[in-house]
Amino acid sequence: MLYLIGLGLGDAKDITVKGLEVVRRCSRVYLEAYTSVLTVGKEALEEFYGRKLILADREEVEQEADNILKDADISDVAFLVVGDPFGATTHSDLVLRATKQGIPYRVIHNASIMNAVGCCGLQLYKFGETVSIVFWTDTWRPESFFDKVKKNRQNDMHTLCLLDIKVKEQSLENLIKGRKIYEPPRYMSVNQAAQQLLEIVQNQRKRGEEPAVTEETLCVGLARVGAEDQKIAAGTLQQMCTVELGEPLHSLIITGGSMHPLEMEMLSLFSIPENS
Repeated sequence: MLYLIGLGLGDAKDITVKGLEVVRRCSRVYLEAYTSVLTVGKEALEEFYGRKLILADREEVEQEADNILKDADISDVAFLVVGDPFGATTHSDLVLRATKQGIPYRVIHNASIMNAVGCCGLQLYKFGETVSIVFWTDTWRPESFFDKVKKNRQNDMHTLCLLDIKVKEQSLENLIKGRKIYEPPRYMSVNQAAQQLLEIVQNQRKRGEEPAVTEETLCVGLARVGAEDQKIAAGTLQQMCTVELGEPLHSLIITGGSMHPLEMEMLSLFSIPENS
């Protein structure tokens, strides 16, 4: 059987008891290593699980999935995912491939950023469509996701922004020359995301459009959600450009137009001082 097992958001101990039991009896255990990261490395997981882990990068999962599924019809294979197994669409593809090959599968769920963001006090059922904010380059500066933020704001819904992760990425030159040389990992911070958002707001004003978000829009920055040193800060989009949240991973929430008094009271616990 193929097991897809969520690892939660913090460290090695966030795996469920059920998940750990499966990991310890599987013949092969893969660790998906590109849609998210834990606050601890592969070695810490191996020590706690008592198993060797095989790192599975994007190329392996998306282009060589048959390697992962090999012999899963006659033995147990585990595929470990930070957060919940279905937090990324890639993993649905693995399930579909397994099904086509007649391999049974089972999912063991865990906490994901999609529900753990409730820790800031915003009510989960008031969130609209989630968006991803990617690193801009000199030649590629996408703004299309901002339409979803606008729609959410119009409906008084909050927007969870998942921030870019660049792991095992190649430079254009190395890609063209077919060299397997990879850039150092990069993780977008709340500061970087806020600066890009402000630039989109300014671009819209230059085009004569009324932006759905302004410098004064209330936002929430979150870092290392689920870890012991998680950090939450609530303030304006302008303040998000300079707030110190520390190490990755970061997420950003753009609040909806109106909020429940309980949400406001909860956010006040994390408010950035006015003079900051």
